Amino acid sequence: MNDMSQETTVTADGRKIGGVVMEMKNITLRFGGVVAIRDISFDIREGEIRAIIGPNGAGKSSMLNVISGFYHPQEGEVWYKGERRPPMKPYQVAQQGIARTFQNIALFEGMSVLDNVMTGRIRQMKAGLFAQALWKGTAEREEVANREAVEKIIDFLEIQHIRKTPVSRLPYGLKKRVELARALAAEPSILLLDEPMAGMNVEEKEDMSRFILDVNDEFGTTIALIEHDMGVVMDLSDRVVVMDYGKKIGDGTPEEVRSNQAVIDAYLGVAHD
Repeated sequence: MNDMSQETTVTADGRKIGGVVMEMKNITLRFGGVVAIRDISFDIREGEIRAIIGPNGAGKSSMLNVISGFYHPQEGEVWYKGERRPPMKPYQVAQQGIARTFQNIALFEGMSVLDNVMTGRIRQMKAGLFAQALWKGTAEREEVANREAVEKIIDFLEIQHIRKTPVSRLPYGLKKRVELARALAAEPSILLLDEPMAGMNVEEKEDMSRFILDVNDEFGTTIALIEHDMGVVMDLSDRVVVMDYGKKIGDGTPEEVRSNQAVIDAYLGVAHD
């Protein structure tokens, strides 16, 4: 058992950040002769918003895919809640309480918003197929409870007005919010967000930023996100890890990262006052 104990800290805005809940140890990921991630280590603390940034091709999404079980590194270890995690399939990682959104929206276009969000409750559905077909007793109570949970999330993300609308008819920004709702429906302890604001206008980014902060604050959800908008990253994140060509070149608070010369050279381009 790895000692993951760490003193709880309180942020300037009153949020509590606990000990290390996930640790990536010396992760190396190769695709044939191409090294996507090279010997990277960092951790994620309970209750924090942890950003992963870097230029295109830096290996950020590959790292998120390692965390969520889509990729298995050739070298290194993933530790979760104090235990070394064996190679797992994505559904097994989800069963551990880790949910995610995708860089390219992955919703069921022909289904309504409500039905899409309901798919996020699969982990909470325990009744067997026969009981669900009869829709009596346990299955009925389970269905009612899951719908109540989903309706609360729909209210929380302010998408009540589109709850019965087919996803195919929604604009891009609302689709992103629906995908966030589906991930939240799984009641994750860690939420992985892959470029949650890509392609959004300023108003949509402001809304999504507010919801991410609210999810972290009100639900206590630990969040790891990939994002290219540096203003968003610096405003939202407690800590930032910076990747470039598969290597880690920076790790620390937003203030520490934006004053790191290696980060400025590789990604930011200019120093930010």
